[in-house]
Amino acid sequence: MTACAIETAAEDGDEDGARAGTTVPRPTGFATTANGAYAARLAGTGDALYAERWTLDGPEPYAVPLPLDQPEDADAQLAPLADGRVLVCRRVDGRRHTLSLLYPTGPGTGELRLGAVEVPGPGRLELLPPSPDGICAYALYAGPETTTLWLVAGGAFGPERVAELPGRCTGGVWLDRTGRMLALDRRLGDGPVKAVAVDLERGGEVSPLLQITETSDDRLLLADPDSGLLLIRSDAPSPGHERLGWGVLGSLLPVRFPECLRLDDAAVTPFAVQPGQVLMPESCGVALRIDAASGSWVGLWRPSGRRMHQVAAPPGWLAGAGTWSPEGVLRLPCSTPELPCALAGLTVPPEPEPGREPGAESAAGAGAAPARPLRPVPLQQAPLTDGRPAG
Repeated sequence: MTACAIETAAEDGDEDGARAGTTVPRPTGFATTANGAYAARLAGTGDALYAERWTLDGPEPYAVPLPLDQPEDADAQLAPLADGRVLVCRRVDGRRHTLSLLYPTGPGTGELRLGAVEVPGPGRLELLPPSPDGICAYALYAGPETTTLWLVAGGAFGPERVAELPGRCTGGVWLDRTGRMLALDRRLGDGPVKAVAVDLERGGEVSPLLQITETSDDRLLLADPDSGLLLIRSDAPSPGHERLGWGVLGSLLPVRFPECLRLDDAAVTPFAVQPGQVLMPESCGVALRIDAASGSWVGLWRPSGRRMHQVAAPPGWLAGAGTWSPEGVLRLPCSTPELPCALAGLTVPPEPEPGREPGAESAAGAGAAPARPLRPVPLQQAPLTDGRPAG
């Protein structure tokens, strides 16, 4: 593993397990804009919590605290926008959720109240990952039979209901750079979970995305619009035991489930994909969070490499958070008493020349042909499957 120097700050400032018996931890709450320029998290301790914005696109990262007169609750959700403001979603009075934009104003914090959303039942409104356009923010409320998609920032008149989707939807992965196509994991009744695509410019029109087998649970975890690389969790190759796999949007090759991504007694969860590898999905670096009883550390992998490199996490890593540069440097946000706002850089070491090493792949359905980059095509023309057992 090659480790770059840590960039220090100039200022202070439910998913299923990868294998049976393991549990994937919830996200840390560190959210990053799609372009990697800003991030936000809850900072502070105990009952004295406040929003904190990180600026990541300068020569050094730095954090700006955004405290208000009242501290934030521990379940407050944050999402940074491309203009540097931070959206905060707070649950009050059980079912009512208020939304505000926070921004620094000299020595204090400004707050623009956007309105409120009241959900019809138990559970909470869940913010989706920041939209690629950097302007809009969306949230889901999943009921037992239907799911409501809300535009909670970026609209003209406060929170707006975008669509009512049949089924219970979770997750949330953006499939393009414009913020039009959103992938969700949907369960209809007692049926299996299937990833679907939602077209936000067509009133929430839903189309199939993953259908590896008719009965398998097929979830989309990450997607890279440049290369078309998809990171998938499915029990298709081993019913009852979910595994990590990868495919390419628009490809007719089967989804692949590398053996190197299976670890005994540890959960493996992808959290970042290298952008900028246009039409070269096998060349994308993929960062994975590895969690076991002994703690959390980092996995680095490329589909072409057929092996996962495991690396100790840097001190103070905000586990599960990080972004790739197009040049292949993984930047991990870290916070320690000595360095409250820092980035540690990692790169994937080069692979030895093949004579094919261990880590052979298995594929659900048809036999695995040698992978090759395929041009991603519009989702409506070619979803990942064409009706065959795998695709």
